Amino acid sequence: MKKGTLKQILLITDGCSNKGEKPAATAALAHQQGITVNVIGIMDDDQTEQPEGLEEVEEVALSGGGVSQIVYKKSLSQTVQMVTKQAMTQTLQGFVNQELQQILGPNQTMDELEPEKRGEIMEVVEELGETCDLEVLILVDTSASMHDKLPTVKEALIDLSISLNARIGRNRYCVFTFPDRKRDIKQILDWSPKLDSISAIFPKLTSGGITPTGPALREAMYQFGKESLLRSFNDEDEPPIEEAWY
Repeated sequence: MKKGTLKQILLITDGCSNKGEKPAATAALAHQQGITVNVIGIMDDDQTEQPEGLEEVEEVALSGGGVSQIVYKKSLSQTVQMVTKQAMTQTLQGFVNQELQQILGPNQTMDELEPEKRGEIMEVVEELGETCDLEVLILVDTSASMHDKLPTVKEALIDLSISLNARIGRNRYCVFTFPDRKRDIKQILDWSPKLDSISAIFPKLTSGGITPTGPALREAMYQFGKESLLRSFNDEDEPPIEEAWY
């Protein structure tokens, strides 16, 4: 089985979009392009009820083939790690099920196999999760209500980078924020194997404005194509890397 590149958008927000296209529709389009969309909705630690705006979180992740979670600010760090890893496993299981259907028939899935066979396949999935390349575009909502949450987001992203360092496969991250005065999203960190450098960037971030989540997701999706094109120019003399499986 060939090693591939798993591509994820990780959207971190505390409310629903209020401008532009529906985020769920854009997430579905990204999923068609082989990009998983994961969403984390953040609540303040003293909130007792889930805000109405966060109802969109599950819908966007479901359309994007990803994982969603609504958490209190204090639990954000472990949630970012969990969602990223869970989405990797979910994507790989989907790929394995596609392969099984080609081999055994259209109605055969991993859940229908004998326990022993299912266990063997899960071992393969776990191995792929350690060896495949991972590209995560982190999309951070910096609308006005996110102001007090940004320091926690910064720490959570650094912890994510550290937790994934033990993987054999290559990790690459980039960070974008929205909204921006001139564009749908603003790049604050170009593709990098580590997120340490965001420590210097996050204190300079300003928050405010509306929440155009749909347009931001669309622009984020385009960044993977740009990155692949630039890498192909830079790596002309190197062996090609398998791109997303589907």
